[in-house]
Amino acid sequence: MNELQSPFTAPPDGVWTDEVGTITGALELRTICTDGEVVARVRYAGALDWYTLTGGRTRLHDPRDHQAVHELLVNVLHRPHG
Repeated sequence: MNELQSPFTAPPDGVWTDEVGTITGALELRTICTDGEVVARVRYAGALDWYTLTGGRTRLHDPRDHQAVHELLVNVLHRPHG
């Protein structure tokens, strides 16, 4: 299992999670790669509870792509001004 974590600021409309719907503001992204499957989870910065990003599961052809997928998600999600 390989985990990566990065802070980001959600767009004004927030990001959608499976468990609690939309969350906004200063957040953290954690991607976990296990046996080639990546799961993306988010939480409020510094909070304890993590939520699954809606649509945030995929299988990688090569687990070495985990870093690139994580960086792509951070760049897509970090939109503090919309």
